[in-house]
Amino acid sequence: MTSKRLNLSVQYALQPEGLPLRPQVRQWARAALDVDGARGGQITVRFVDADEGRALNRDYRHKDYATNVLSFPYSSEPVVCGDLVVCAPVVAREAAEQGKPLHAHYAHLVVHGVLHLQGYDHEAGQKQAHLMEKHECAILAALGYADPYLENRT
Repeated sequence: MTSKRLNLSVQYALQPEGLPLRPQVRQWARAALDVDGARGGQITVRFVDADEGRALNRDYRHKDYATNVLSFPYSSEPVVCGDLVVCAPVVAREAAEQGKPLHAHYAHLVVHGVLHLQGYDHEAGQKQAHLMEKHECAILAALGYADPYLENRT
């Protein structure tokens, strides 16, 4: 029997003012882990500035810009193990541009990243993208957040 425990580490590589606190991040990560039946996880979420976000995206994805969230999966069985890197300035800019509450955008990106750690990949074709989006929307709705893709469905 696998453990359903979430071992979560939250790191702040910049001032944590305005960033989600560990209890919020835990709630979001736990909700995303429960999507395929409760299973445990060992996850680190690191909030970074644009320089670190850009360097990691460049070094690991060969894309020379800071992106909102990077997922580094290590294993998904028997528990999900991996790291998420969330670039705070990018998240803040996107939330403002999209007219979304900042905490809702953080929730979406943590859920999105944890789904990636479980093997979901929206870049693996339309069917996979639709499945991942469906899970994101259901998880966020259960957490009390609006559909993050609503404006893109017109």
